[in-house]
Order: sequence, then structure tokens, then C-alpha cells
Amino acid sequence: MRAVLGDHGPLVLASGSPRRREILAMLGFDVEVDVPHVDESSLPGEGAHEHVERLARAKAERVAARHPGRWVLAGDTVVVVDGDLLGKPADTDEAAAMVARLAGRAHEVSTALALVAPDGTLRSGVSTTEVRFRDFGPELARAYAATGEPLDKAGAYGIQGRGAALVRSVRGDYYAVVGLPVSLLLDLLEAAGARFAFTEGSQSHGG
Repeated sequence: MRAVLGDHGPLVLASGSPRRREILAMLGFDVEVDVPHVDESSLPGEGAHEHVERLARAKAERVAARHPGRWVLAGDTVVVVDGDLLGKPADTDEAAAMVARLAGRAHEVSTALALVAPDGTLRSGVSTTEVRFRDFGPELARAYAATGEPLDKAGAYGIQGRGAALVRSVRGDYYAVVGLPVSLLLDLLEAAGARFAFTEGSQSHGG
């Protein structure tokens, strides 16, 4: 299974997330990573969708400027509870507090993707999934934070890792919670004229 991207080299991933790279590899993409440095602070009055889409677009544009004529993909994820946007925790104490806050409750995970085509056209979208946590106490939240797993993840948990033990249910796109909604990715690629197909083998070589 792969996307036929033409003679433009590997897809450039504007993200340092190993989860995003793993999902792209699973789909058969060859990937080149170029991590942008973007201020991820939210703007006054900015909602979750606006926030993640703005950041994804900014990351994609910054990296595309360094790779003209290439396919460039960026993403951004945020967890929302009580109207508050939870990004990556600063340390284990903040991670434990975030996880404890989500215990026994539902929250939303919004992931935006931004895709720059070789002609420079930028397309983006947002996928939102509801996640409900099991009910647990602060001791488990602190123990999970101490593993170090949540420190580089929005909302301070990784559903594809040990954080799976915190989750009661998922309603929506599981891959949006991991950080790269597959359905949205395919929609953006198809809108940009890339053809996605099932093929022999698993790797894409850009054409």
C-alpha cells in the first residue's frame, strides 16, 4: 500500500514525532524528517481546531521553504478538557497533574495535518476524537508520569504505549490520538492529486 507521489523524492515529514513516522512507514511511505522550530503558544481566544491547524500549517510552510518541489507533511495535536488546551507537559509533575485531571472523564484529542504539494499548494484539516479514561487515583497518574513516556506527548499520555492502560474507550479515529489521522491524510493527498493504492511490497520510493 503506498501513495504514488511522482518523481519528487521521499515525503518530507515536518515533525520529530516517531509515532507519525511509524504510521507513515506502515502505510508504505519513504520519509525524510526535517523538524521545524515553531512557537506553539496559543493565541488569545483561539479554539483547539484553530490552534492545531495554525501550527500545522506554520510547520509545513517553514519546512516547505527549505524543500521546494517536494511533498511536505506537518501535524500538531492537542488535548482539550473543560475548554483548556493541554499540550506537552514541562516535567513529570505537570504530566502527573494532567493525567490525574483526565481520570474517569472524557476529553477530546484534535490533530491537524497540513500538506504542501510540489507546486506549493497548502491543504490542511483537523480530525477530532473523543477519548474516555478509566477511573484511577493520583498514585497511578504519578507512576505513569515517572515512566517518562508522557513527556513529549500532548495531554501527557501515549495511547499506543503504556498509556493504553489509562483508556476506557475511544470514539473516532484512533490514529488521530496517536498523532496522524490516516483518513485525513489520504483525503489531503487525494485532493492534491496523489493516487493511493494497494501494491506489492510495503515501501514507497516516491514514484
